Amino acid sequence: MSGWESYYKTEGDEEAEEQEENLEASGDHKYSGRHSLIFLVDASRAMFESQSEDLTPFDMSIQCIQSVSEIISSDRDLLAGVFYGTEKDKNSVNFKNIYILQELDNPNAKQILELDQFKGQQRQKHFQDLMGHRSDYSLSEVLWICASRFSDFQFKMSHMRIMLFTSEDNPHGSDSSKTSWARIEAGDLRDTGIFLDLTHLKKPRGFDISWVYRDTINIAKDEDLRVHFEESSKLEDLLRKVRAKETRKQALMISVGICNLLLKALKSSAIKLYQETNEPVKTKTLTWTFNTNTCSLLLLSDTKKSQIYRSHQIILEKEETEELKWFDDPGLMLMGFKPLVMLKKHHYLRPSLFMYPEESLLIGSSTLFSTLLIMCLEKEVIALCRYIPRRNIPRYFVALVPQEEDLDDQKIQVTPPGFQLVFLPFADDKMNMPFIYLFICLFVSVDLILPKVEAMNKRLGSLVDEFKELVYPPDYNPEGKVTKRKHHNEGSGSKRPKVEY
Repeated sequence: MSGWESYYKTEGDEEAEEQEENLEASGDHKYSGRHSLIFLVDASRAMFESQSEDLTPFDMSIQCIQSVSEIISSDRDLLAGVFYGTEKDKNSVNFKNIYILQELDNPNAKQILELDQFKGQQRQKHFQDLMGHRSDYSLSEVLWICASRFSDFQFKMSHMRIMLFTSEDNPHGSDSSKTSWARIEAGDLRDTGIFLDLTHLKKPRGFDISWVYRDTINIAKDEDLRVHFEESSKLEDLLRKVRAKETRKQALMISVGICNLLLKALKSSAIKLYQETNEPVKTKTLTWTFNTNTCSLLLLSDTKKSQIYRSHQIILEKEETEELKWFDDPGLMLMGFKPLVMLKKHHYLRPSLFMYPEESLLIGSSTLFSTLLIMCLEKEVIALCRYIPRRNIPRYFVALVPQEEDLDDQKIQVTPPGFQLVFLPFADDKMNMPFIYLFICLFVSVDLILPKVEAMNKRLGSLVDEFKELVYPPDYNPEGKVTKRKHHNEGSGSKRPKVEY
């Protein structure tokens, strides 16, 4: 698309590795650190009991771990394998019934071959010789061992996760003290930023998550809870569930510019000039705060703001008042996508803005922006975003409507490519306007002063005719012309004589 700079990566692998090392050493470890995952597998006898001719829950767990180990997204990731409920123990603090098979390390062929020993017909015998089974264990100690694996590692980690494979919903039975300690240790994991995922497998009487694991699992905010509460009875279901949890969900940012294509031209305000030099005069206002008792000058640190609520005076510091005005950092956050037909004309709230990529601020923004624009045009969808234009400004919800580039016959750009930023109304902005109905009179006007002859005839009946016969003569015609009566001495030929005085 014209006007956008293309971005092509030309750096070598060595430069990329050096850049990653520099970021890990000095940058933010949230994005530059390593991703670490510990597979925590229940090794009790219940995991080796098959409900049918299919694989046992332990076999499904081992194959799932192998699948994740073979398909990794980065060679800098760290994986480990820990078994609990074993007869033998192998850990740094000699906790009973906990066996660390693989320490945190980069995925390699040796780890996969170690897991192959637990597959096939001899898996039960090999596992019995290496670890054995025992149900007397403490889940809090198991979680503490996993947390210590993360803390003992020397590199910075951006994502720490424990994936628990088990088919036992009540590991401690009636021992409430071990259950409470497990919940406390799970809370410590939550405070340190370690995610605990439950990958429970199907059992004969059903898996009741409310016994222990409802209060112990700790998942990320953007993960689907339905994935965690579903039992896995087949290997395909377990692989789908694990891969959905292991998918990385990092934030992706691009740099964009927003402009207003149409703006009303306003008359500029008057500028005051100094009479002698014609220099612009600036008005500066200074506000001084004094103590009413001592008349001493008060500094900004000496003043506070208060709000009275139910006869209680709430005092706020300056920093607290600024935090109340702060909603989030300025920018756009993608919320999702909707079909273009769902954007109606009556959703118009204010004039829209135009959004375009800014390659100069963040390299690669135009590439991702153009890809997003092309896909939105092909699928005929709009992007719903949360928009904060400036600091201390309330958030808006906007729709990014894709706009295709338009060229004329001379290949001159008429319409630029980009997104139209359309503001969406809130519930308060949608008002039910009353309809005003206009009735047009199509009838002839009626004089209400005239008597209602039909109503009177219907009410009086024959009394009207009798009254007319008594009052009017027989030859009376009400519609006829009235003749003027003359006196007897006023004939047509008679004239009055003239009298002289």
